[in-house]
Amino acid sequence: MSKSSYETIFENNKNWVESKISNNPTFFEELAKSQTPEYLYIGCSDSRATAEELMGAKPGEVFVHRNIANVVNSLDMSAASVVEYAVSHLKVKHIIVCGHYNCGGVKAAMTPQDLGILNPWLRNIRDVYRTHQAELDGIEDEGKRYDRLVELNVVEQCINVIKMACVQERYIMEEYPVVHGWVFDLRTGKIIDLEIDFEKVLKDIQKIYNLSEDEWVMSRRAH
Repeated sequence: MSKSSYETIFENNKNWVESKISNNPTFFEELAKSQTPEYLYIGCSDSRATAEELMGAKPGEVFVHRNIANVVNSLDMSAASVVEYAVSHLKVKHIIVCGHYNCGGVKAAMTPQDLGILNPWLRNIRDVYRTHQAELDGIEDEGKRYDRLVELNVVEQCINVIKMACVQERYIMEEYPVVHGWVFDLRTGKIIDLEIDFEKVLKDIQKIYNLSEDEWVMSRRAH
C-alpha cells in the first residue's frame, strides 16, 4: 500500500530532522532555548504564500501571524495579542504586512454574495473598497482593480498596526518597530515593497490616535 499524503508529512519531518542534525548536531538544542526574531510577519492564510519560504528565512527568524486576507482588526484579539507580544516582549524591529495577488479573501470581498460567517470578516476589506471607491471604480480592467484592492488592503492593515498603542509607545522610545507593506506576486514569485512612508503615516495617525497629550509631545520631539 502506498503512503498517503498525510503519512508522507511525517516522513518529510524525519528527513528534515536528520538533515538539520547532520549539518549541526546541536541545532534543536539551540532552537529550543529561545527565539529572538527581528521580524513579525502578518500574512494571508493562503497555502501558496508561506512566510519563511518566500523570505528565505530560517526557524527562529520570523514571528508569524496569518489569517484570511492578512487583516489586522483592533477587535480581533488573536492579531492584537500577536502584535503586542512581538513588539513588547520579542522586541521585533520590523513588522511586515504581506498580501498577495490572486487573494481569495479579497476576491470574495469584491463579490456581492452572502458568505455566512465570513461576512463580518470580509467587511473589513469591503470597508477598504468603500474608502477608495472612486479610485477602484475608475479602473476598468477587473484584474487590475483586483490587484489594486490587494495593495490598498495591505496599506490599510499597516495603518491599523501603526494605530496600536504598543507600536507607537515603543517607536517613540526606541525608533522600532518599523512597519512595512508588501505584496507577494504569485505570478512571478517576487515580493513587492509598497514603500510605505512609516514615519509620515505615524505622525498623521498620532494627530488623531495619540495616546495622551504627553505621548504626543514626546513623539513631536522624537521626530
